[in-house]
Amino acid sequence: MPSSSDKIRVMRIIARLNVGGPARHVVLLNSSLDNSHYQNLLVTGIEGVSEGSMKDLVETHKLEIEIIPELGREIALKNDLFVLWKLYHLMRRYRPHIVHTHTAKAGLVGRIAAKLAGVPIILHTFHGHVFHGYFSPLKTKLFIILEKFCAILSDRIITISDRLKEEIAAYGVAPLDKIEIVPLGFDLSLFAAQKRHSGHFRTSIGIPSEGKLIAAVGRLVPIKNIPLLLEATAIARQSDPTIYLALIGDGELRSHLETQTRELGIAEAVIFTGWQQYLPQIYADLDAVIISSDNEGTPASLIEAMATGCPVIATQVGGVPDLVSQDRGRMVSPRDSQALAQGILDLWQNPDKTHSLAVNAREYVLKTYTSQRLIGDIAQLYEKLLKVKNSKIF
Repeated sequence: MPSSSDKIRVMRIIARLNVGGPARHVVLLNSSLDNSHYQNLLVTGIEGVSEGSMKDLVETHKLEIEIIPELGREIALKNDLFVLWKLYHLMRRYRPHIVHTHTAKAGLVGRIAAKLAGVPIILHTFHGHVFHGYFSPLKTKLFIILEKFCAILSDRIITISDRLKEEIAAYGVAPLDKIEIVPLGFDLSLFAAQKRHSGHFRTSIGIPSEGKLIAAVGRLVPIKNIPLLLEATAIARQSDPTIYLALIGDGELRSHLETQTRELGIAEAVIFTGWQQYLPQIYADLDAVIISSDNEGTPASLIEAMATGCPVIATQVGGVPDLVSQDRGRMVSPRDSQALAQGILDLWQNPDKTHSLAVNAREYVLKTYTSQRLIGDIAQLYEKLLKVKNSKIF
């Protein structure tokens, strides 16, 4: 192992720092790994106009960052070859001991560049996957082939939940013994400290005093299946017209969703808030946070909501069952608007159950999804791999 004067150079690559769990995750890792032992460089691209950006966290934590504008969301051969060339030369200059990639696009070009540059340790974290619900069957098959190839280049594949590990292995991306589970971790102190139902957020968006407020928090993109949530809200309001829905976030589908609210006759009951700051206060003012996605990893919005004591409802997809389970929230079948509507109504039809689930969920996430645990898990994994590769590094 290195002497005390040496530092392990880690290059962490993510396609873009758009609002969401992966961006918070990489910022936390780069800001919190022991800086007396690790030197961290964050490499990222540029966010889309409606995605929202978390680059303010980079400035707050004074992180060392390199921006490659072409490192974006979509895969395009000519552009990606240029990104590959830039990453390769950056790695040759920075000489990282570890390259750790996050998100699909960064994982593809980042791991190839790392192997070409002779980086000793190459890791990739799956925060979810794009193997169903995103693309056509042909394009999905191509992505699986590319991920299998990149897994060969990797020393370890990391997933954020048990089910995600099983899914990755089931698609043949990598064998189970090459996949490590490292759950997400966050600083949840501000969320845990919030007083429930202060009323400030409700008042700011015009919810009447007798109103019941549910919300979805995140990007308005196809995989989140917000149309299903709108349909379920319309059904639930037939039984209880005091239910209101806030869509907290933005994205490419906003205008389409606004049209759908008018077609469903619920435009007056759905509030599009755009991206919001001070989320802890918002979660604490909600009666429930809802995930209606067709595919998910481990949704950060559910973890944050749970930490405030806010009840949650989610479709049973991806890594959601590992987080929610039947004693920490309500799960419903995906793409079933009737089931989701009943889940919403059940919040108030069975208030004792709702309270019990929320209490269980809060205790669980405050114990399990801590920043200290995440940093410890990643540092332990790095140290284990550094010992194996010691002769090649020092």
